[in-house]
Amino acid sequence: MNLPASWHTFAQTLLDLLLPPRCVACERNTGWLCPDCLKSIELIPRPVCPLCGQATSSSGRCLSCRNRPLQIDGIRAVGYLEGALQTAIHRFKYSNVRPLATPLGELATEYLEHNPLPVETIVPVPLHAARLRERGYNQAALLAKKVGSQTGLPVVDGRLLRVKSTVPQVGLNAQQRRNNVKGAFRCTDDGMRGHRVLLVDDVCTTGATLEACSLALRDAEVKHVWGLVLARERYHSP
Repeated sequence: MNLPASWHTFAQTLLDLLLPPRCVACERNTGWLCPDCLKSIELIPRPVCPLCGQATSSSGRCLSCRNRPLQIDGIRAVGYLEGALQTAIHRFKYSNVRPLATPLGELATEYLEHNPLPVETIVPVPLHAARLRERGYNQAALLAKKVGSQTGLPVVDGRLLRVKSTVPQVGLNAQQRRNNVKGAFRCTDDGMRGHRVLLVDDVCTTGATLEACSLALRDAEVKHVWGLVLARERYHSP
């Protein structure tokens, strides 16, 4: 049974009082993600490819984006999917540790403060209804709400839908990932026509999911679409 969000918040607050949370990365009693583990996160160094956000040796597009440009204005990632950040994301996504939305959301917000993007509306990458029932929550939506509350940007959830159930992207190459999510998303109305949207998700590998979301939003006449994720793998295949 899915309880209201207010009950989850109350239960978590009560539990934190009785059993102070341990850092998911180092297991010390210093909060869900301690200051030392936060400092250990390796951020994506500049310069980055202006399209996919991968670290590059120059200011232009990377080889992958020159050969096959993503159909999105740009993707940015906070850090590499390694160490404390990888552990936190996995616990947040798969182990129902929803309070991690706060430190991870602060991490994303801090990135935006130092690397502003021309956006006005936040949209989380949606889960398919079956996956949402199975997991009980959408980690991207929780993250988006935290970023929205800290930046003042409105969060629009429920207009971009995942209408096709897809297999997990893990283990697929770039082309297989694009094929897997092709036509998987749909924007249900034109309420964001002309908007500059920031898509929020936890992880990016090749950008296929964010690109598929971008195409669905552009079909609804959204003007610009940017993507922001917490982490990406250090390298990906073109």
